Amino acid sequence: MKEDLLQRISDMMPEFSKGQKLIANFILQHYEKAAYMTALKLGTTVNVSESTVVRFANKLGYEGYPQLQRSLQSHIKNRLTSLQRMDVTRNRIGDLGTVEGVLTQDIDKIRRTIEAVSPEAFDSAVQAICSARSIYIQGAMSSGILANFMHYYLRLIFDNVSHIGAVGTNELYQQMVHIGSEDVLIAMSFPRYASSTIEACRFAKERGAKIIAITDSENSPLVQYSDHPLYAYSDMVSFVDSLVAPMSLINALIVAVSDNNREDVERTFKMLEQLWERTEVYKKDV
Repeated sequence: MKEDLLQRISDMMPEFSKGQKLIANFILQHYEKAAYMTALKLGTTVNVSESTVVRFANKLGYEGYPQLQRSLQSHIKNRLTSLQRMDVTRNRIGDLGTVEGVLTQDIDKIRRTIEAVSPEAFDSAVQAICSARSIYIQGAMSSGILANFMHYYLRLIFDNVSHIGAVGTNELYQQMVHIGSEDVLIAMSFPRYASSTIEACRFAKERGAKIIAITDSENSPLVQYSDHPLYAYSDMVSFVDSLVAPMSLINALIVAVSDNNREDVERTFKMLEQLWERTEVYKKDV
């Protein structure tokens, strides 16, 4: 559903039964908690049956409660403050220890990303990178870590890669002033979406460049500008953005691009290994 889910729930309030209104009010007041509750737990919390929660989801147009839950999670991720994120994480980990709880959630994110990535979209993104005259990479806030990582490795494959820093609008235009129809922008952003990345996509689209968006879902504001959207499931761990699945997707892109340029890559690393040995970059005999 493209419209704001919380607004939809509020608008439909007169149509709900008494029990459904209890559910609706709880979601509107505590959406950050409700999004990660099971149907049974949500029902118990507001003192209605699990079946009433399922019927509430049906009333909103969903096949079942899991579909409503996923939609609610997607809608609220961009709303949560850092303090709310911390509270959500404490509730989700529950009785599990921090290490087991966080790592288990990360495993689930990678699994869901495998299910979400289209092989056709992935292959077309790889070809767009390999055939580009120039490659621009942009990510802000925590996604800047992903952008730096991808820039580091693509620079070992190509000599036409530019990293657009997390800068103001005027500087962003200056760094992208030469982007055109033969170029590609790899833009990455996850909730809460960075305004500078959205603006970079808009500007690149205006200039006719191809855009690869690495983001969390089709509801991301990057998708409207993207020629090759790739989805990696992202979530929050306390105030921290979990970047495990996006990083794995970027690793896969780098491997695929290097396979498409195997001879050049082998030549580059043969030279680098000689340079590293000469300058003793790596500790020997360890």
